[in-house]
Amino acid sequence: MLEKLSPILPARDMAATETFWQRLGFHTVNLDAEYLLMKREGAEVHFFHHAALDPSTCDHGAYLRPSDINALDAEWAALGLPANGIPRLVRAEDKPWGMRELALLDLNGNLIRAGQELPLG
Repeated sequence: MLEKLSPILPARDMAATETFWQRLGFHTVNLDAEYLLMKREGAEVHFFHHAALDPSTCDHGAYLRPSDINALDAEWAALGLPANGIPRLVRAEDKPWGMRELALLDLNGNLIRAGQELPLG
């Protein structure tokens, strides 16, 4: 019955947020002064304007489930994002809870984890 759940995340600067997420492969569906909607294949992310947002204390995030975590990791690594600071990309690695995950912090401090289940055995 449930097909999709889309995060609604804060953004200090809508145009800068749009540009950053376009680099991640998303395209703009709607942009105005207060709201941004972007999509990539089956993934959808929404942003609301929050001019006073401090990226270093942002506690918003989402979990993305790609069909190929290694391909997504390679694609986003090619963007040259740093491993520290904001924004940043923590490369994919196997986790003890049975997932292969990466972590991306966007320029607003929103944490996007992406993961794929590891094969059993």
